[in-house]
Parts: sequence; C-alpha cells; structure tokens
Amino acid sequence: MTLPALAVTGSTGHIGGLVAAHLADAGVAQRILARTPEKAPTLPGAVAVRSSYENTEESRASLAGVDLLFMVSGSESAERLNQHRAFIDAAAAAEVGHIVYLSFFGAAPDATFTLARDHWATEQHIIASGVPFTFLRDNFYTDFFSAMVGDDGVLRGPAGNGRVASVTRADVARVAATVLQSPTEHIGQTYDLTGPEALTFDDIAQTITEITGRSVSYHNETVEEAYESRRAWEAPQWHYDAWVSTYTAIAAGELVPVSGDVERITGRQPESLRDFLTQERE
Repeated sequence: MTLPALAVTGSTGHIGGLVAAHLADAGVAQRILARTPEKAPTLPGAVAVRSSYENTEESRASLAGVDLLFMVSGSESAERLNQHRAFIDAAAAAEVGHIVYLSFFGAAPDATFTLARDHWATEQHIIASGVPFTFLRDNFYTDFFSAMVGDDGVLRGPAGNGRVASVTRADVARVAATVLQSPTEHIGQTYDLTGPEALTFDDIAQTITEITGRSVSYHNETVEEAYESRRAWEAPQWHYDAWVSTYTAIAAGELVPVSGDVERITGRQPESLRDFLTQERE
C-alpha cells in the first residue's frame, strides 16, 4: 500500500485533531503519525502510522515518502526541545520535502515566555536542516482563559496592564489546514496567528463576566505571589517558570501586536474572546 505523502502529527491532541478532521472533510489523504496508532482518529482517507519524536529507524520509516509534514510541538517536558531536534533530524534523513511547524508568537532566544525560546530553537534547527519550512506562530489560546479563573472567581497573574492578542485553537487549525492544502504558496513564510484584538486581563475578566454571568475579577499578582500560588501544584521548576512567564511576557508587551494573517490565509476574521465565549455558552 502506498502511504499518503502528507503526514500530520498531534492528531490525538486538540490542534492536530482539528487539522486532521479539516483535511479529511476536504477529501485530502493523510498519514497520521502517532505514538499509539490505535488512539489516532478514524478519518476518511487517513492511515495511522506508528511514530514518535525520536530519530529512530521507526521514526525515519514513518516519514519515508512524505512530501509535506505538519509538526505540532511535543508535550511539554524538560526533554521536548531534544525530542523536536531528533524528529527534525529524522525528517531530514527521510528527505521530507516541507515542514509546517506550529511555533509560538514572538519566538526568540531571549523571549520572556520561557517556552517561546524552545520554539525559536526548534525553528532554527529546522532552518539548519535545509528542509523547506513554514512557521505558524500562534499567540496564547483564547480557549483557556475561563479555565484560568480560580474557584473564587479571581483571575490571577503578574500580567500588569499588558495586553494579549490571543487566538482560538479553531482559528489556528483552520490556518494550518489551509496552508497544508496549498503548501508551495507558503514556503519560507512565518505567520503570526492572533485574534482580532489585544486585551488586558481586566478586559478578559469583564468579558467573561458579561458573557457567562459569572462574576470574575483580575488580581495583578507580584512575581513572588505568582510563584507561591502556583506551588499549590507539585511541578518541576521549569514548569513553574513557564506558568509565571506566560503572564510576565504579557506584562512586557511581547504578546500585543494584532496580526491579520488568520484572515489573509483563511478568508475569515478570527474569533474574539466574546465570540468564543458566546459560542461555548450556546
């Protein structure tokens, strides 16, 4: 059996799953790469193949004959960057023709958000591999704001009066699926994926209150308070740093610029927080 030349990772997660579903709806054949193929979604025109973010014979075999690879970031861990590099090496060895990588807004070696530095390093490894690329840099996900509210109705974090141009996961998936259906148009491009507006956390709290009816307020923690409050959950230090720096990156103004890339690529205006919450309620 000849396997499809388009490979998609992350199908058991939210973004990868949505992208795979969009492609299937469009009648596009795809190779779904999964550590556990039995858990991959069953979709028309999709073939599940065992693969992992490692440079092993199995990973290289799973990528053989792939012209186009959609690569989502691996699960957050201290080893994620090494896993990314190994998988990119496997893709290069398998002579993959084009990698579309789901990166992060403002990826840079000195980004305040610690995980954005890993995304920058991943981008650099893809560039160094010589494989043609497209980078999709998404902002923080609009979907998560409601879940960040405490049981007491308080949204806490050291974001100050900073603004964030968050984007919904649905919009990110639509962009990715569109790019994957006309990949040559996007080779060498880096896109910033944001929502239609940049909001402060006071704005976010007020919008959640208005749409859901739940009274929500924002408490601007100090950095010290933020670390202390998050130690209620046992986690390694790098994880605490990532949690807290999501807010300090916003305070530093690194997540502000609103981009028109979602609409330019999909032809649809991105969802706002108000749009998302309204649809979620309905």
